[in-house]
Amino acid sequence: MAAGYAELLRTRHAARLLAGTLVGRLPNATAALAVVLFVRAEGGSYALAGALSAVYGVCNAIGQPLLGRAVDLYGQPRVMLPASVLSALGMALLAAVGLDVLWLAYAAMVIAGFFTPPLEGGLRALWPGVLKRADRVHAAYALDAVAQEVMFAVGPLLVTLCVAAWSEGAALWVINLLGVLGALSVVVSRPSREWRSGPREAHWLGALRSAGLLVLIGAFLFVGLAMGSIAVAAVAYADEHGGGMVSSVLLSALGVGALAGGLAYGAREWPGRPENRLRLLVCLLAVGYVPLVLVPDVVGMTVLTGVAGVFLAPALACAFVVVDRHAPKGTVTEAFSWLVTTFGVGASVGAAVVGPAVESGGAVAGFAVAGAGGIAAMLVLLSTKRFLGDPVRRTVVTAPAENDRNGAAEPGFRAGRQA
Repeated sequence: MAAGYAELLRTRHAARLLAGTLVGRLPNATAALAVVLFVRAEGGSYALAGALSAVYGVCNAIGQPLLGRAVDLYGQPRVMLPASVLSALGMALLAAVGLDVLWLAYAAMVIAGFFTPPLEGGLRALWPGVLKRADRVHAAYALDAVAQEVMFAVGPLLVTLCVAAWSEGAALWVINLLGVLGALSVVVSRPSREWRSGPREAHWLGALRSAGLLVLIGAFLFVGLAMGSIAVAAVAYADEHGGGMVSSVLLSALGVGALAGGLAYGAREWPGRPENRLRLLVCLLAVGYVPLVLVPDVVGMTVLTGVAGVFLAPALACAFVVVDRHAPKGTVTEAFSWLVTTFGVGASVGAAVVGPAVESGGAVAGFAVAGAGGIAAMLVLLSTKRFLGDPVRRTVVTAPAENDRNGAAEPGFRAGRQA
């Protein structure tokens, strides 16, 4: 397993692109925590902190697919570096003006959120050209999903260290400066400079004219909902079982499960169509969420949350393979960005929905929301099989999918079946 990933990372440009993308995404991964800490340090309320974070999140959800479309049209350097700088300036504006002029604080969040560069979708668009072989691309998607778990664990720690060493405002400056440097590292690389999207059919819907992509968006909205609700339900469970670090232990177990599942999934080639495999993985993901309503003692709950996380990274990795196969030609970055955005929006919706559930029914009700989200995602995929058929034989009105740009079949496929 380790040897396979090491071989992947030794491929020219691979380690640099992965590292640069992860560093470039630090501002987005830490925005919620950094903004809350800054607002509280400035004397603002939690309500104001939540409102500013919500504005950032909504504008991020709007901006990601639009910037992804711009990347497909104009290339990565022309879009991603200016966007990264503008997003960082938005956060710098918040750090500079504080809360004295409230409309400026909200304007800062609009700028920072909307101009967050679509680095995640951009990296996945680069992998086929960098790695050349489909089995390596398959492993890269899994490694990327695993690396995200590490980033979301390390990012908040970095914010905390900056606050301890300097201040909450300094943390905003440092994290966003790192983000710009990460984006710069990506866009000045040769693969990013030379990458061009395929010719695209002019259509106002862009990637959304693919029925297969719409199915994936619907399914992963509910997967995101499940993840967002688990985070809140874990806090409620901790309140019922002694408080302290219990919620952190549960969320860490979830992350460890995802890490293990992603590493195992990407270490081998999988036979069969990825669309069928995705349905199975999401079914297993849903099955893993349901037992959380049992809310056993802390040890048992830690085991259950670890198991619940195992299929998340594999499902995400497989979903990006499916997106690549079904995205209309010339829209691959936009399509990836839609899936990333949908997952994030789902997590925000889950966090909002689970609050009233926890208040009325405690941790059991909170974890029930997560289970319901997983089941809903499973039902979406199972009830829409005809829209996720082989891209060659799809009947949706789209341009051919921009998949397998490296000319090799995805593991377990015959090249003749590729679009």
